[in-house]
Amino acid sequence: MDKPRLAWAITGSGHYIEECLDFLLTLDDVDLYLSLAAEEVIKMYGYTLSDIRAKMPVYRDKAASSPPVGHFYKGVYHTFVMAPATSNTIAKCVLGIADNLVTNLYSQAGKCRVPSIVYPCDIAPEMETTAPGGKTVMVYPRKIDLEGTDKISAFEYTQVVKSVDGLKSAVTARLAFLAAQAG
Repeated sequence: MDKPRLAWAITGSGHYIEECLDFLLTLDDVDLYLSLAAEEVIKMYGYTLSDIRAKMPVYRDKAASSPPVGHFYKGVYHTFVMAPATSNTIAKCVLGIADNLVTNLYSQAGKCRVPSIVYPCDIAPEMETTAPGGKTVMVYPRKIDLEGTDKISAFEYTQVVKSVDGLKSAVTARLAFLAAQAG
């Protein structure tokens, strides 16, 4: 490892997944982690694992113990991004449940004091999102989903963003901060 990398996880949310993936694919020094549902969802939105793998390493949720989380203890990652994140993933993270690859990554990032940037899919009582095929639809997150977003916002080493532009700004600012520290 020459220098620490960015760890990015995608869960099963389609909420602005195209914009998240398009931004992600512009970045260097990134490892991508996919939940089982994310593998299904990215295909629904026209992305292939082989195309993504041509740009970066891809880790899939295939082992019960989530071995790649050990990278946090070795200093491999400077930042963890979870975008987009389903309400299910957010709820598990809020409760401290680390029973799959992505929730385990979030847990271990926090335990290693590695900053996390989280883009939950449920950020407002009424939202527009894009369904597979490009159709814009309205969604109405439940109160409990919005409470999960509020709760994870208060977690240490966690920055919650509420838009793709906010995600881009947060990641860009983090990378600029790290570059200034290094140089």
